[in-house]
Amino acid sequence: MQLLFLNEAMGFIKHVSFSITAILLTNCVGVVEETDPITSPYEVEVPSHFPPIPVSNDNPLSEEKIALGKRLFFDPILSLDSSVSCASCHFTSHAFSDTIALSRGIGDSIGDRNAPSLMNVAYATSLFRDGGAPSLEMQLYTPIEDEKEMHLDIDQAVIRLLNNTSYVRDFQNVFDTLPTLFGLTRSIAAYERTLISGNSTYDHFLKTGDSSIFNPQEKLGLQLFMSDELQCYACHSGFYMSDNSYRNNGLYATYDDLGRANLSLDTSDIGKFKVPSLRNISITGPYMHNGSVLSLGAIIDHYAEGGKNNANQDDLINGFQITEEEKEALIQFLETLTDSAYLSVAL
Repeated sequence: MQLLFLNEAMGFIKHVSFSITAILLTNCVGVVEETDPITSPYEVEVPSHFPPIPVSNDNPLSEEKIALGKRLFFDPILSLDSSVSCASCHFTSHAFSDTIALSRGIGDSIGDRNAPSLMNVAYATSLFRDGGAPSLEMQLYTPIEDEKEMHLDIDQAVIRLLNNTSYVRDFQNVFDTLPTLFGLTRSIAAYERTLISGNSTYDHFLKTGDSSIFNPQEKLGLQLFMSDELQCYACHSGFYMSDNSYRNNGLYATYDDLGRANLSLDTSDIGKFKVPSLRNISITGPYMHNGSVLSLGAIIDHYAEGGKNNANQDDLINGFQITEEEKEALIQFLETLTDSAYLSVAL
């Protein structure tokens, strides 16, 4: 965690140094016509049962900043060999998650963890499976520089943008500066805050309290989900379907990936990972921090069996009895968490 804050501090130094570098690089991109920065304030529309999205004080939203962030999100310019973008591991058709267990970076390198969905990420209290980044702005450092992901020194990422006339113009319009590390991180974070998903069958129930929207099996699944025996709701509740906590769910008796303990250096955190949101879960598999569980049925089997009795296993993971009919009902309920925009993918 301290390293991340150090990175942010270094970002300020880079911002100053890049301002000097930008002057030297202006001849490379040609003279860009000066314009007044464009600022069209933007308010993210959220469902009525959602709270307003949290916005960083140093990163107010604007239409133009969001558009710039979206462009950068889908542009492989931020990877060493210009082959991988943020969107390469977060597919729009799958609620901005990946479709394989471990994402592929440049040179087909294999990542260490499963790429989670980015929908509603504005409400996350921290980022990464172990909570290693406290904000969307600071999260960007890791995927760009990680040798298994984009593997590009973040200094070089900004220099690339400085050498691109179109990006120079966009940054001037949005930030009234040439491309900087500050603008790079703030624009992508701004775009990611607009990724909202809240139009599922379950959302209709949350808004109206009308359980008739569920068919009999889905209704049984909801009852099981909320039951004291299964206790799914204890970690996956509310509009976000996650309590943002870190828990060891007993996936392994011994963990190769230490999880949150990599940051805290506390042995009691070994095997603890962030509780994911269950929204759009029918299209965001494979599951768990490493993508090792392939189906919703297999997830239910894991929890029904009571985990692998790891020393740090959460007290809530103690097993339960469930029939095949009940298991199918629970799966059908979980499928009601899929946003209507993704139903064609889920079929």
